[in-house]
Amino acid sequence: MPNKIMDNTLKNQPLQYSKGTISVSLVHEALQEAKNQGITLDPILDQAGIASEILHSPLARVSVEAYAQLWTELANAMNDEFFGMDRHHMRRGSYKLLSEMVMHADQLHTALRQILQFLNAILDDFQSTLFTEENYAYIVIYDTDQPKRMFSYATYLMLIHGLMCWLTGQRITLNRIELKCNAPQDDQDYKVRFCENIGYLADENYIQFDASWLKTPIKQDHSAWQKFIQNTPQNLLVRFKNPHALSSIIRKHLMQKHPSEWLELNELTQFLNISEATIQRRLKSEGFSYQQLKNEIRRDTAIELLSRSDKTLQQISDDLYFQDPSAFHRAFKKWTGVSPGSYRHENITLDGQE
Repeated sequence: MPNKIMDNTLKNQPLQYSKGTISVSLVHEALQEAKNQGITLDPILDQAGIASEILHSPLARVSVEAYAQLWTELANAMNDEFFGMDRHHMRRGSYKLLSEMVMHADQLHTALRQILQFLNAILDDFQSTLFTEENYAYIVIYDTDQPKRMFSYATYLMLIHGLMCWLTGQRITLNRIELKCNAPQDDQDYKVRFCENIGYLADENYIQFDASWLKTPIKQDHSAWQKFIQNTPQNLLVRFKNPHALSSIIRKHLMQKHPSEWLELNELTQFLNISEATIQRRLKSEGFSYQQLKNEIRRDTAIELLSRSDKTLQQISDDLYFQDPSAFHRAFKKWTGVSPGSYRHENITLDGQE
């Protein structure tokens, strides 16, 4: 911790935490088809504010804003909003047209059938159907060719689930996802975005959720739609993360405080009214520890500040309550595999200036 006593002015200043980051492995996944098509990637990465140096570190991550911009730039370059992963392009403007069309449905059940009908008409390799059984609803995805990679299924589900959540104005909780593909090397980003219960090498592809969601009325109007589409694809990446996991509850609590005010684990037990052993066990089942949650908030916020602000390392170190810039430098390199300077993209816009 800093040797000097942090004055109350600095301590009480709200820190703008990052909305999250995304593994560099998903950047590679997003670029794969464009690379296969011989598209020059450097200008796309440049427009997204992603420095090529970080692509070589498997621990590196990019901000949600950078990844959303990468999605947009790839869609522009390929005229395909689905990363070139289907034999038929999902041409620019398709998702805008879909979201505006289903906004006028009365209930989610009607809207969801329209969503699947639209995607079935647009795409060749993905065909889906909705059905209910007892208290559960299922979206079953049929492969017209060989099983896809996890990234393809996840992107397809993100387009559907993100729209479902926006239409109803709340997160539609997914109970389970079963997929034919092999498990990716790291599926934590997928679990955070969708649900903890993801199975691989399954006999069929489907997502399961409570059928009661299908009766939820549509709550959006044209004004809300304009805001939604203006902030898409970023909305699909961050807006509807799982809020029920203990890790999400603790993360939200931490992000309401300055790092200098973060509780120790034994103090957190009193705040949550849960025993320390139970907290540790539940976090472990979600793939986290308390220290890891704190580290990830610091890491993600540091990436955001390095990528999108002109704050010095000293200022960022102080913001995140490190003892000094050298301590911040060591921690950041341990977290991401690269130095903080690697995220200082040379063409990034800083406070409206180049």
